[in-house]
Amino acid sequence: MDKRLVSERFPRSSKYNPEWLIASASGGANSLWLTEWLTEALDLRPGMRVLDLGCGRASSSIFLRREFGVQVWATDLWFSLTENFQRIRDAGVQDGVFPIHADARSLPFAAEFFDAIVCIDCFPYYGTDDLYLSYLAGFVKPGGPIGIAGAGLVHEIEDSVPGHLQRWWTQDLWCLHSAAWWRRHWERTGIIDIDLADTMPDGWQLWLDWHRVVAPDNEVEIKAVEADRGRWLGYVRLVGRRNSQAELADHIESLPAQYTKKPLPRIEE
Repeated sequence: MDKRLVSERFPRSSKYNPEWLIASASGGANSLWLTEWLTEALDLRPGMRVLDLGCGRASSSIFLRREFGVQVWATDLWFSLTENFQRIRDAGVQDGVFPIHADARSLPFAAEFFDAIVCIDCFPYYGTDDLYLSYLAGFVKPGGPIGIAGAGLVHEIEDSVPGHLQRWWTQDLWCLHSAAWWRRHWERTGIIDIDLADTMPDGWQLWLDWHRVVAPDNEVEIKAVEADRGRWLGYVRLVGRRNSQAELADHIESLPAQYTKKPLPRIEE
């Protein structure tokens, strides 16, 4: 038996073929490990409608359908809709996983359509916007959960980037934050009641294990994680429920045109 990507920590994920996992990779983390970790804090039941936002190549969506019997809208902007449909069909879950091509800031769904929303290793790319949570929360039913899991920081980098991370660190990595930062970012809005915000124990090791298998030539990142050993880098998780009493701001996409012609120069008396 191929023992790659087998982890006692994640028994559900360990049932999946490593070749399938590697072929389904869409980012810098094992999406099944993160999805399994996140779902430990979610009460998912068969038939629930779930938005898998930023699903990449839809491996997390397939996992959610197979493991929990939920209906999943596998939504992504960057990856091929056709390829995702083929992967979904080959996994035998086309009856419950529906691939959608959409931008996270322009979602084609009705208000309160979903019972739950999950985001695996993608939320920092758009969710740091102070206004975004109000927009996203409108798509989940009051009391419904929103959960995110992915790469982050053990604690915030307040000053310069630590020396052992500088060769790897790029400007876009400033979107990474700690679980405490995410809790504060969501909690202060009053939109979400936080269930938990934490850091995966030894998440840095799983980060390293994944890269050694899926991207062994990524020497810069591997050396950075090896040198860091969980001092700064890790996986973070946040789960909250939409506060049914909170008022969400209106999402304005455009204003109606109402032009009235007026004289341009000031008229002198």
